[in-house]
Amino acid sequence: MQIPQRPDARPADPRFSSGPTRKRPGWTPAALATDSLGRSHRSKIGKARLKEAIDRTRSVLEVPNTHLIGIVPASDTGAVEMAMWSMLGARPVDVLAWESFGEEWVTDAVKQLRLPDCRTLTAGYGDLPDLSAVRPDADIVFTWNGTTSGVRVPDARWIGTDREGITICDATSACFAQRLDWDRLDVVTFSWQKVLGGEGAHGVLILGPRAVARLEGYTPPWPLPKIFRLTKGGRLVMGLFEGETINTPSMLAVEDYLDALRWAEGVGGLSGLCARADANLAAIADWAERTGWVDFLARDLATRSNTSVCLQVVDPRVLSLSDEAQADFAKRLAALLEKEGVALDAASYRSAPPGLRLWCGATVETSDVTAVLPWLDWAFGTLVAEIPAA
Repeated sequence: MQIPQRPDARPADPRFSSGPTRKRPGWTPAALATDSLGRSHRSKIGKARLKEAIDRTRSVLEVPNTHLIGIVPASDTGAVEMAMWSMLGARPVDVLAWESFGEEWVTDAVKQLRLPDCRTLTAGYGDLPDLSAVRPDADIVFTWNGTTSGVRVPDARWIGTDREGITICDATSACFAQRLDWDRLDVVTFSWQKVLGGEGAHGVLILGPRAVARLEGYTPPWPLPKIFRLTKGGRLVMGLFEGETINTPSMLAVEDYLDALRWAEGVGGLSGLCARADANLAAIADWAERTGWVDFLARDLATRSNTSVCLQVVDPRVLSLSDEAQADFAKRLAALLEKEGVALDAASYRSAPPGLRLWCGATVETSDVTAVLPWLDWAFGTLVAEIPAA
């Protein structure tokens, strides 16, 4: 095989990490307000900035006024587990998993909470489980967008509006790039280091009326640590959704999130953010269609993520290798791209099938996506030429 010519153009920004993700275009530390730093998060300015983050989140994500928004500890993981530990156990539970983070919620439900009537609906990397199999009387736990598989649910129509249970949706790599059906989601969680490229350690918890009713009408049989407690005396702690927090937040991270939200408003809000991510996915899809050595991990076009784009090598010369050699090839492919400084952190997730994963969320410029694609061809051609002929 003739190695493709080494490209001349390079991405202006080679950061394609899937979390924390790339900062918004033009970001510098000087863009952040600093008057809240060194102040108590309970001070007037601290509460005001936290409340502003909540209000701007509502505006950009188009969250209805029926839903409450709070900033909680421990990133998206903390937000999901806060909901699971506080609300599950009242009804049967269906947990859906088709990649590594969904599998974590299965572990929580089955091995940690040991829920007595808990079904797991699973699928391998690249597919979705049978969404029609969920029980209307059960609580549902699922990820909207599989960050490590690049597979997302196409919509929420499989969740009944007449459901008896509640839905807990981990939407951390979907928020700000994909539209969510708020009428069918009772709990939504995300962390702002995903699609908006914010700093880590903080989660966002969004509760609909049915989730609030569950919290105020049900007490789980297990003890809850402080960072999971959403109620006091059987009533929701409303301060958590008005700018108060359970533990001390980083005000620098809050200021960084506010900067990202203002940028999001400036590019057209949710519609503009979705359009940017869709354009990035389209650029890769056009390239993949005319490229013989690569394909999407997501088997169904309707379930293909526009943020965590996961690719697999399908060239017969690589597929003829042992599983260990295929994994090594993918690692060397990502390492060569990083060595050249054209795609950083582009390796597939450690438990996912070997390949590449390019973050294509709203903060990524389409010009950088199109610039990196010839480098993927060059890197593949360079390495596949080293495979001995059969």
